[in-house]
Amino acid sequence: MTRARVEKSWRDVAPSHKEEAFDVLASGYADPKRGYHNWSHLEDLLTKLDNLERLATRKDLLIAAIFWHDAVFVTYEPNGEQRADAVNVRASAALFEEYSLYSPADTQAVCELILATTGHLSARASEGRYSGFSQDFDLFLDLDLSSLGASWPVFRENLDQIYFEYSLTPQDIFYQDRLRMFEKFQNCSVNLYRLKESRDLWLTQAQENIKRAKIELLELLAK
Repeated sequence: MTRARVEKSWRDVAPSHKEEAFDVLASGYADPKRGYHNWSHLEDLLTKLDNLERLATRKDLLIAAIFWHDAVFVTYEPNGEQRADAVNVRASAALFEEYSLYSPADTQAVCELILATTGHLSARASEGRYSGFSQDFDLFLDLDLSSLGASWPVFRENLDQIYFEYSLTPQDIFYQDRLRMFEKFQNCSVNLYRLKESRDLWLTQAQENIKRAKIELLELLAK
């Protein structure tokens, strides 16, 4: 990780957290069992948020959501079964609540952002949070899917890093799961990203990556 980059963003939100909050985050994101959901992922999102901050109403809340949205990332239960993503997301939101010093309203806004990652494509912002929350909500979810629009080598490396996190899962099952996910993304067409600015930045490359990845995974499964 580029420690300075992450620490700079943390300084912006540290006063709104309990003193030990960063150490709690570090214990998760520095876990060597993480291949993709680590400090590098956060650094990528924070950098992109800086570049798009003109679109944000409450950048501080988006920063907090970025830091906490993968705070808990456990891929397998003690019995060896794969843990559902939603379990990790709910645990991440609960951990944020435990260490938040934001107002109750702001804390719940960040929790809503975090919980929305259980369904990037279907999630909808609630009304009555604060003026501009709906666009902040859409921007946050677009940022979390922005890696789909990375260059092909980075996209392919990300796929390998995610498989590293699920290395106890047979490779063919992992590939089938990814294919189902890519199919959902592909079916969204231009609605994969919510904001025009996001589509302009990432949509074309994301569509090319998804199409190419599906072909490659089908070929691997056919061997």
